[in-house]
Amino acid sequence: MTRPELSPALVIGTGLVGASVAHALTRAGLTVHLQDKVSSHARVAASRGAGTTAAPDPGAVRLVVVAVPPEALPKVIARSLATYPHATVTDVGSVKGTVLSALRRTDADLSRYVGSHPMAGSQHVGPLTARADLFVDRTWVITPHDTSAAQAVLDVQELASLCGARRVTMGAAHHDEAVAQVSHLPHLVSVLVAGRLTEVPAEHLRLAGQGLRDVTRIAGSDPGLWQQIIGANAVAVRSELVALQADLADLIAGLEAGDVGPALERGLDGTRALPGKHGLSSTSYAHVVVEIPDAPGALARLFRDIETAGVNIEDLSIDHDLEREVGWLSVQVAPERADELTAAMTDAGWTVRDREPQL
Repeated sequence: MTRPELSPALVIGTGLVGASVAHALTRAGLTVHLQDKVSSHARVAASRGAGTTAAPDPGAVRLVVVAVPPEALPKVIARSLATYPHATVTDVGSVKGTVLSALRRTDADLSRYVGSHPMAGSQHVGPLTARADLFVDRTWVITPHDTSAAQAVLDVQELASLCGARRVTMGAAHHDEAVAQVSHLPHLVSVLVAGRLTEVPAEHLRLAGQGLRDVTRIAGSDPGLWQQIIGANAVAVRSELVALQADLADLIAGLEAGDVGPALERGLDGTRALPGKHGLSSTSYAHVVVEIPDAPGALARLFRDIETAGVNIEDLSIDHDLEREVGWLSVQVAPERADELTAAMTDAGWTVRDREPQL
């Protein structure tokens, strides 16, 4: 059951995240109004069922979700607090400390403002990529400050719940340190690796496999947006980069000494430190790699055969062959079921490659 006091809601900014919030709230039964500096974005989101572009009654709005680029957040949040006097206002920006500091320098009533950050998204942008389930089972960080009203905090908690997310509460500075470690630094490392590819000969790039694509995928995100994100969290990001610089120096020294083992072992420990499936401890799985033709219905048929075998898929990835019209589906399964699945796939007529354990 939805809380009627959150409706009507207003979403300002209808890119991937904002439009996805609007879709989720609309699906939950709220009346959702949409605004965007680029009016066509709001119209596209509305045409896909995210809400309405009709202007809301300012006095009736109960929730405002600001989903604009980082540099515009303080101004739009302050204006929203003034324009919608009975609304709780939150934002979905990926940096919280600089936004809160900028708001404190205004005369806005911050008791109705509570920052938040859904840890979901992709390298894709725009309302056409939005979907209502984007936040399901994803972490949504809520960052109340010392003058946030209790009701405003409850409203933002309810927003996250309506979107299907797992709620986590942090202070703004703590949040910014955490995202520098688990989001902003990895993004910059991906950018650096991808940037090196501009100097790699084309014939060398043909050797690239799924591992390189995994490492560089997020480097395909909008550089202008990430310039704002990194700039807004520069202090925390710089600290992480300095630590990484020291690690890189140690790695080079180890390479010159003929021993990079400690770095490799530490990296392995890091992968094991990450939470595993459903938040449990990291688990070692086996890979069963199956050749799949690049043809309609092939993937569905393969999944049906795996279902018939009665083996649960823990995770999967696809690597595309550069020469042939086939791909390689790497299915991660419990190690004790790998031989069983290999036999079942072979019996069903699939070609199975050698498999290795995945940590």
